Amino acid sequence: MPSKSTFDEILDKASSMSEEDQDMIIEILRNRSRERRRDEILRNYTEALEEHKKGLTSAGSVKDLLKEMGK
Repeated sequence: MPSKSTFDEILDKASSMSEEDQDMIIEILRNRSRERRRDEILRNYTEALEEHKKGLTSAGSVKDLLKEMGK
C-alpha cells in the first residue's frame, strides 16, 4: 500500500480533476478490482480441479465434513 503521503497526493490530484475524470477513475478501479477477483476465483478453481484430478479431494455432505472434522 502506498505511504500516507503518496495516498494523499493521489487523492489531491484526483480532487483537482473534473467530475467526469473522477468518475472514469472510479470505474477503472472498480473494473480492475473485479478483474483481480475473477482471476483469484479462476486460480482457486484451477487449483481445486488439479487437486480433484490427483485424488486429493472427496465428495460428501456437510454432515460428512463435520464428522471428519470431529465435530
